Amino acid sequence: MSRTEKAAPGCLGKVYLLGAGPGDPGLMTLKGKGLLECADVVIYDALVSPPILAMINPQAEKINAGKRMGRHSLLQAETTNLLITKARSHSVVVRLKGGDPFIFGRGGEEMVDLVAAGIPVEVVPGITSGIAASAYAGIPLTHRLYSSSVTFVTGHESAGKYKPHVNWQAIAHGSETIVIYMGIHNLPYIVEELNQAGLDLETPIALVRWGTRPEQEELIGTLATINQQVAETGFSAPAIAVIGSVVNMHSILSGCRPV
Repeated sequence: MSRTEKAAPGCLGKVYLLGAGPGDPGLMTLKGKGLLECADVVIYDALVSPPILAMINPQAEKINAGKRMGRHSLLQAETTNLLITKARSHSVVVRLKGGDPFIFGRGGEEMVDLVAAGIPVEVVPGITSGIAASAYAGIPLTHRLYSSSVTFVTGHESAGKYKPHVNWQAIAHGSETIVIYMGIHNLPYIVEELNQAGLDLETPIALVRWGTRPEQEELIGTLATINQQVAETGFSAPAIAVIGSVVNMHSILSGCRPV
């Protein structure tokens, strides 16, 4: 049961920016689960899995603020304004995000706006998909023989619409392992950029879809083959991409996936 349905008159509630993890409910933190069980309002994203939504206090108000390619339930400014409004009338407001709020989750943007509005706010980290999905696919992001560094980068940039912010030239040579979030839609552009930057087309790449969920699937190839493989199989988002020699470990370790 919720601790209180309404904030006391003249008092502000608190907003928790909570990371739900990548989907497996077993990866939700104990602190996160406790917050969902006592929340008055939960504003959640599209990629939060049903088992995690089932943890929410039955009496809580639940609002879908999810964003998927071309389909926005709420605009970002509307979501932030909603958080502020709810915190002025309810004690425990949870902004439930897939993965981790501060890893390509706009948690930093929302937190800045909440602080500017004078709303008490706390971030509760979650396990990000770049780490968890790779692990469930049997791909260690670091390995003493293959990789001593990792780069996390967003692939959600529209080529031709504006000047890209990602420096793919630097990314290509910056570390042995590259993990790309939200990059399936722009994968041909990304592969071309990495190749132009000097990354060998025989470099292994893994795409991991619905990471840590029962429906998880992987597509393994090289930079030279992956675009054709995606076209032939109809592989689609949501997925992460892992690029580097560590992908070769998939054939050895993928049979050890958690259950």
